[in-house]
Amino acid sequence: MIYNKIVSLQTAEYLLGIKAVKLSPKEPFTWASGIKSPIYCDNRVTLSYPAIRSFIKDNFVEAISEKWGKPDLIAGVATGGIPQGALVAEELELPFVYVRTSKKDHGLTNLIEGRVEKGQKVVVVEDLISTGSSSLEAVSALREAGCIVIGMIAIFTYNLPVSLSRFKEQDCPLVTLTDYEILIEKALKINYITEEDLKVLQDFKENLSK
Repeated sequence: MIYNKIVSLQTAEYLLGIKAVKLSPKEPFTWASGIKSPIYCDNRVTLSYPAIRSFIKDNFVEAISEKWGKPDLIAGVATGGIPQGALVAEELELPFVYVRTSKKDHGLTNLIEGRVEKGQKVVVVEDLISTGSSSLEAVSALREAGCIVIGMIAIFTYNLPVSLSRFKEQDCPLVTLTDYEILIEKALKINYITEEDLKVLQDFKENLSK
């Protein structure tokens, strides 16, 4: 679910304005999976803009406090969730760890970098949710380490049915600052796209959801 409609619209405007999200219905992008997509999202760009970086951090902190109170630990998901999570942990004066995509192949072969303790209540920080697969792998790793994952927060989600069902199955509440529907709604309002483009973007989402 989105945290707040006003915040969601402002987040969408920021992402479009700095081209962290690019919409190109006529010349689609190719995702790593090979999917031809009219949207490309790289929320790491937000880190280059102090005011937007602070806006995201502040709203993450407010959303966490409202939804879950004060957790014991903040965990970032590699790679995009690491800097966002560290900013949140600093603001909340909480310990921080991050979860790697796979175990190191040398040294201690850690999957979780940083110190975790059994029974700690954890909020996981992500930058982007697509299918939810990699994000929930991080949740599983933390739970296997004995942590109690009370939820995840992210900047943006495509709201794909597969991700919604996965988060429900894993009993992991998800809160995001904005989502696909609000982003394209905002894009139309600020004349970033046309009504024709909107239809292409809506059809793309519908086809992905099948």
